[in-house]
Amino acid sequence: MKTFLFFILMNGLLITATAQMNLPDSLGVVTVHKDPRIEILGKKMADYNESLADKLHSMRGYRLMLLSTNDRAKALQVRTQLLQYFPEQEVYMVFQSPFIKIKFGNFLEKSEAEDYRKQITSIGVVSGNIYVLPEMVEVKAEKIAQLQEAKLLESN
Repeated sequence: MKTFLFFILMNGLLITATAQMNLPDSLGVVTVHKDPRIEILGKKMADYNESLADKLHSMRGYRLMLLSTNDRAKALQVRTQLLQYFPEQEVYMVFQSPFIKIKFGNFLEKSEAEDYRKQITSIGVVSGNIYVLPEMVEVKAEKIAQLQEAKLLESN
C-alpha cells in the first residue's frame, strides 16, 4: 500500500512538473526603450579611447627609482616636490604592500635618466640612493616620429 501511494504521488508530480511550457509567440517579444543619449555617450567613449591609443605608445626605456617607504606623508611630499621641480616629467606612485614606491620619468636613453638623477640629487629631494631601472615607458607619438626622423638622417 505504501509503495502504491508513493508511486501515485511521484507520477502526479512528474505529470504536473514541467520545466518549460509552450507559450504563444506574442509573450516572447521583448521591447527595449532606451535613452538615445546612451548611444552618444558610447560613441564619445570609443572616440576618446581611440585618440588615447594614438597618442601614447610603450617602448623599452628607463625610470628612476627614487623612494621605497611605508611613510605615506613622506611619499606625498617627495611626489609634490618632484612635480614642482619637473612638471614636464611623470611621477609614478605605486603601492606594493607594505611599501609605497616612487618612480620618476619616461626616458628612452640611459644618459637622459642619469642627467635627471644628478639634478634630483643636487636639489636634495631624496636623501637616499636613486636607481636607474630598465622598464617599459610611455612615449608620445610625436617623440617616436622625431626618433625615426633622426635615425633616417643618421643613415643617410
